[in-house]
Amino acid sequence: QVQLVESGGGLVQPGGSLRLSCAASGFTLDNYLIGWFRQAPGKEREGISCIASSDGSTYYVDSVKGRFTISRDNAKNTVYLQMNNLKPEDTAVYYCAAVQTRSDYVFVLFRQCVFPQRYDYWGQGTQVTVSS
Repeated sequence: QVQLVESGGGLVQPGGSLRLSCAASGFTLDNYLIGWFRQAPGKEREGISCIASSDGSTYYVDSVKGRFTISRDNAKNTVYLQMNNLKPEDTAVYYCAAVQTRSDYVFVLFRQCVFPQRYDYWGQGTQVTVSS
């Protein structure tokens, strides 16, 4: 059974940090393009970062660039999202997603990896709340 499980969310003060994990079971993540998305109440799901399996290239949207870092540990079959200098506007449910596609670095290069419809597998989400 293919499954993605996010963890690491919680309540943090502005300026704080969290590290989200996305653990896969039933398949090997190192063959998949992985994206991180978030959805705030009343808003559409937003792609914020992605990492290719082919060359490890990454992409970040402007709102998180310089604060968030995506990485993958193929040995642990897990992808991470390190989030620093968190802001109240980062409050949302965070999801990871996966899709197996050839030359996935192209999707990263041309910023096509932040569209939810490109992904086949989704986790259940983890809540991140940034508040004082």
